[in-house]
Amino acid sequence: MGSTRLPQWSWSRAELWPWARTGLVAARRGLAVALLSQLGAVPLLALSLVSLAVLPVGIGVITLPIALFAVRGLADLHRRFLREWWGVRIPSPYRPQEGDDFEPLDVPSSVRYCRRLLADPASWRDLLWLLIDAPVGLVFGVLPGCLIVYGLHGMVATPLFWPFMEPWYGYGLTWPVHGPGTAALALVQGTGLVLLGLWCGEPLLRAHTTLTRTLLSPTATAHLSQRVVELTETRSVAVDAQAAELRRIERDLHDGAQARLVAIGLKLGLAEQVFARDPAAAHRLVVDAREASALALAELRNLVRGIHPPVLAERGLDGAVQALALDLPLPVRVDVDLPARPQAPVESAGYFAVAEALTNVVKHSGAASAWVRLDHADGRLRLVVGDDGSGGATIQEGGGLHGLRRRLAPFDGTLELDSPVGGPTTVTMELPCAW
Repeated sequence: MGSTRLPQWSWSRAELWPWARTGLVAARRGLAVALLSQLGAVPLLALSLVSLAVLPVGIGVITLPIALFAVRGLADLHRRFLREWWGVRIPSPYRPQEGDDFEPLDVPSSVRYCRRLLADPASWRDLLWLLIDAPVGLVFGVLPGCLIVYGLHGMVATPLFWPFMEPWYGYGLTWPVHGPGTAALALVQGTGLVLLGLWCGEPLLRAHTTLTRTLLSPTATAHLSQRVVELTETRSVAVDAQAAELRRIERDLHDGAQARLVAIGLKLGLAEQVFARDPAAAHRLVVDAREASALALAELRNLVRGIHPPVLAERGLDGAVQALALDLPLPVRVDVDLPARPQAPVESAGYFAVAEALTNVVKHSGAASAWVRLDHADGRLRLVVGDDGSGGATIQEGGGLHGLRRRLAPFDGTLELDSPVGGPTTVTMELPCAW
């Protein structure tokens, strides 16, 4: 959504409606924030504080991990809202919980997790966020909706039905109208309140977003620690992937081209020995050696193509993906919107990521068609591979998509999967890419 401002009376209906719709959407989202602040933040804050208070007694050892895990779930829900509503991505600030799984009713497990959770600064920041979000989320969330509803009451209900509302004036639920003049005044004031509610909804929601992002984002120290852990993991993944690739090349050379070259040498040696006494047999051996040399050359070409496809070097990512799509047994639509060629390592990683994703489509999806979208935004190369297959794909440990995500990790790449049962399936991969 863009910035909001009060509508000018010279606006046409086509210009006024998008502005009003933006305000209504913001008001609806604000009511969701207010509801979560009261039904989520307030009870969880109370449960967490009571659990901390009774922690020395021993009861809090059981209830505190449950409460803090619930708080983290609520915080993650707000992070998801910020990502979906505004495109704001907040990394998880929590330290990894190493060890066995948490058992809520197991006292030793609860004690271990209590120590880990209380030693994590993010847990205390979550509690501070709950304390602030309970009143702020209520006010910021309810105010736009209340202004709109009360303003509509003044615009519509009061001018038409004011004679029947007089018994309710003392309760403050209706506008104090005592005649046509005050009914017209209520209409004007109600219109102003509706416009104010539509105008202030998005700024208040953005202010709440800023507060949430400030409190739920990792601190500089936590971010640095997480970055060290991520780099350590991705370095290990990169080293393992490189070692595996070298073993694959060595195996392919040993079992393929090398074996054929040895066979060619043997056949040529035999041909040399029998050439004088049996020229026909020598000729057959030379023909066999020539065929074997052609196969060895084809295997070497395939091996080189698997390391770095020549079409990628010659035609770039656009042409390489187009060529890849033409070789598949199903129609693939390719849309490319790239301002220039990415750096060679990113280009190569993107090509092989798309190739593996399309291979999964052919092997597992049962799709009749697929599509590939390549574009660039916010300093990231985005690769989207989709199909119209049966869906239901998941990212499982040891699976193809999990391995693809691990191979993108050394480039700080990400992979997201959207695959409802019944399809369609969409795999979105992003790689940092500066031109």
